[in-house]
Amino acid sequence: MSLKPEEVEKIAELAKLELADDEKESFREQISSILDYIGKLAEADISGADPMSHSVPVLNVLREDAVAACSKETRDAAVGAFPESESDMLKVKAIFS
Repeated sequence: MSLKPEEVEKIAELAKLELADDEKESFREQISSILDYIGKLAEADISGADPMSHSVPVLNVLREDAVAACSKETRDAAVGAFPESESDMLKVKAIFS
């Protein structure tokens, strides 16, 4: 599919590009080549192919939520290093008001 110069100008306008005349011709040839290749892909027989959303399987790797206890020394050090705490709880700024 060969693009017309006006089509290249419209594409450049939509992409907010300012092209010199020689650039317009170069882009016209390159985009036309890409569209020709896409046209060849459209001719491929895919009647036996299964539909898919990804080219490789996508799996979520999940772990079980579990409470992991730490030593009292580790807990006291973490609470002690925090700017504000009350009892064994850390105080943070409110995120909802």
